[in-house]
Amino acid sequence: MARRQEEFRVVDECGDLLVVDKPAGLLVHPTRPGGPRTLWDGLCGLLGYELANGGQVSLINRLDRETSGLVLVAKTRAAARQAAMAMQEGRIAKRYHAILCGHPAPERWSVDEPIARQGEVMVSRIHLKRICHPQGAPARTAFQLVWSFRHRGRDLALVEAVPLTGRTHQIRVHARQSGHPVLGDKIYGPSEDLYIRFIGEGWSAALEESLVLPRHALHSSRLEIHWNGTIRTWESPLPDDFKQLMASAG
Repeated sequence: MARRQEEFRVVDECGDLLVVDKPAGLLVHPTRPGGPRTLWDGLCGLLGYELANGGQVSLINRLDRETSGLVLVAKTRAAARQAAMAMQEGRIAKRYHAILCGHPAPERWSVDEPIARQGEVMVSRIHLKRICHPQGAPARTAFQLVWSFRHRGRDLALVEAVPLTGRTHQIRVHARQSGHPVLGDKIYGPSEDLYIRFIGEGWSAALEESLVLPRHALHSSRLEIHWNGTIRTWESPLPDDFKQLMASAG
């Protein structure tokens, strides 16, 4: 029987694995006591029976708060170890869809640039921010154009992005490095000042004018894992805000 939770959608449940579709805006893990409800909280409620019988909740791939899409969850300690090993050995493949600023050319490209925390190599006003830097960890992302369009005078592009390594903010950093930042990205978009303003003032008409969307347009659309001798694959359709934006193209 399919199981549902208000904050997210259960895509599949097979043995010791669960796959859920997380909406944009839902935090994955608690950051402080008494904070907003998170994916972790919802999963603990959903898997209460398993937890009461020695299970656990382990998120194998973690998404930023504003990123939507597929999250793989292990329900036992053994499954978590097995999935973590699969991740290390490259037996988990991920694909994202993103809306980028501009019209990329050529239609296929990759970015092979190491990524570091900005504050470790220079002064940074944003603790979370990453940059491409020689002192960083190796990182490579492949991009492919799906559709170029215009929205309110802006050149935009729907692309597929495949991270071939697993660095924090990797797709967003490499998209910016390629000259086509993710639409709506407060940190890696037009100016990090927008992030500072958002933290201090919240979403506003002025921020909408610069960013268009209240979240960065990044969606985890496909997961594939080699698991116990088989290949399991899950997909998530484009979210409504992507569809609405593209429907208004002109």
